[in-house]
Amino acid sequence: MVRRFLNGYKKPFYTGINTTMTDANPRALLGTFIRAHRERLPVADRLAGKLLGRRRTPGWRREELAEAAGVGLTWITWLEQGRDVSASPAALARLAQALRLNAAERASLFDLAGRRDPVAPGEPPSDMPEQVLALPLMLTVPAYLLDHLWTARAWNPAAEKLFAGWLDPGSEKNLLRYVFLSDAAKRLIADWPERAQRLVAEFRADFSRRPRDAAMQALVDDLSAQSPLFTSLWREQTVLHREGGERGFCNARGGIALYQQSTLLLASQLECKLVCLAPMG
Repeated sequence: MVRRFLNGYKKPFYTGINTTMTDANPRALLGTFIRAHRERLPVADRLAGKLLGRRRTPGWRREELAEAAGVGLTWITWLEQGRDVSASPAALARLAQALRLNAAERASLFDLAGRRDPVAPGEPPSDMPEQVLALPLMLTVPAYLLDHLWTARAWNPAAEKLFAGWLDPGSEKNLLRYVFLSDAAKRLIADWPERAQRLVAEFRADFSRRPRDAAMQALVDDLSAQSPLFTSLWREQTVLHREGGERGFCNARGGIALYQQSTLLLASQLECKLVCLAPMG
């Protein structure tokens, strides 16, 4: 029986797209993504006033999506089949609009296509929810919350005690201004030159995601005008992801207190960073 089955086996018809759940090919994943969202579109929106014939597939046809997005039918077909075709940011933007993708879905479309969304992200909210601002107070170790400009928006007493001169009442709460413009930072941070260099590279990563952000550009311009070191480091164009690790801070007794730093990103507030410092030893 097994032999007869093998002898009679025929290669399955090639559909042009691999829809297995474990396929990690970005092109195949992109094709599956587009097709799934095309099939979710309400048929009535495209067939209003037209004769409703027998439809073999749910949602819109490829022809209908191509027309709505202002692209070619062949392009849509090849994308869904996972073929190696060029997808410009402008065409993807029209496709995202035609598919009625939400912000998260649109980001996934561009990520899978390996392209950068030409539409700049919206301005980050100036107000944070109270439950977010309360996060540092839930921790016993030094913890503070940074907004997209790296200004501390909330912190706990342990952080205020550790960061003298930065989180004091009435002081400037921007971390970059503190590090580059305050003598207190140089006295507090044990490896200040290295930390200053890394902070600029980490901020560069955030800045590159929002190159049109006027507030971020104003911060860079102001720091460049006041700190030659910041100007020099900024011109190096070094980019690093924000990582945790060992941090040393000088104490009043002349010693160095070591902490393990972790930075958490909030799913509900992607521009925010919750920084925690756990004492070592």
